[in-house]
Amino acid sequence: MDDTYCMAVAGYWEECRVSSTDDRRFEILRAIVTDFVDTQEPIGSKALVERHQLGVSSATVRNDMAVLEAEGYIAQPHTSSGRIPTDKGYRMFVDRISEIKPLSGAERRAILSVLDSGVDLDDVLRRSVRLLAQLTRQVAVIQYPVLSTATVRHLEVVSLSPSRLLLVVITDNGRVEQRMVVLSEDVDDDDLSRIRDMFSAALHGQRLEAASAAVAEVANGTPADIRGAVVNVATVLVETLVERGDDRLVLGGTSNLTRSAADFAPVLGGMDTVLEALEEQVVVLKLLATTQRMGRVTVQIGEETQTENLRGTSVVSTGYGASGTVFGGVGVVGPTRMDYPGTIASVAAVAKYVGEVLAER
Repeated sequence: MDDTYCMAVAGYWEECRVSSTDDRRFEILRAIVTDFVDTQEPIGSKALVERHQLGVSSATVRNDMAVLEAEGYIAQPHTSSGRIPTDKGYRMFVDRISEIKPLSGAERRAILSVLDSGVDLDDVLRRSVRLLAQLTRQVAVIQYPVLSTATVRHLEVVSLSPSRLLLVVITDNGRVEQRMVVLSEDVDDDDLSRIRDMFSAALHGQRLEAASAAVAEVANGTPADIRGAVVNVATVLVETLVERGDDRLVLGGTSNLTRSAADFAPVLGGMDTVLEALEEQVVVLKLLATTQRMGRVTVQIGEETQTENLRGTSVVSTGYGASGTVFGGVGVVGPTRMDYPGTIASVAAVAKYVGEVLAER
């Protein structure tokens, strides 16, 4: 809305003028963020006028920069230097990203091809973080599928010897849990088939939260001739189903931090404190846990991470999964000076495709 139109509407001049001024100042902030991300150098008013079609004079730009600085959106790191965005400035910039640039068809096909080539869950997750780290040039993290949200897709019982079995539990989110069972009595092939059928029928399609009760019911109603073996199998299965293992992460691209070492201020502990936080996986899991919604990317900037060692970073994350079920979290950790539009697009794309690939397995 321009000032001419605002003047023609009686009583609304002041409101329109403020809106127009705020929009112009945001464009200046956006330009400062964009240039600072590209150059890592403080941005001055002269450079803004030369690089961007702002449609106003250098004096107006200087005045607007003074207002933005007074309101805490930009700061002057040195007395005769230009300005850099603050965490508050990055937050406004992120909140007003109107649309994320979609990845090209070639980029999407490349992502899907890389992930679809994974041989198992571990391989798919490793490929995911390597790919996301390459796309964003940040540290990528992905959480192993959360078992509490999973259902049992298949149970296999394999005989290793008459007194030893291997249990393989496969869930709908790609997790494969293997456990050894030592029997109190030998079983032949017919007994093994009966045991397999009983537990498979009881567990198929069960959410893991309810699966333990289903296992107990099988054990309680077992014929006497195989009761000992069934109790042995049930005991191991319950332990397997109760063990959530949700505290597992895969990290990739930690070497990317070295490219951004200058972004981590010594007063905040430097790059070493970020590496320490990443080693404490519970810290990263906590950040991912607050943002596990598929289709919605969350950006936590600086102090918003509520983590002392990550005050100089931003965390961009989302949930991955399929059919409305979230398997876990995925995202990147990097300096606050990052390409937010590109990073958000990459995180969203990798989350989408890793969920699809795991759901098809």
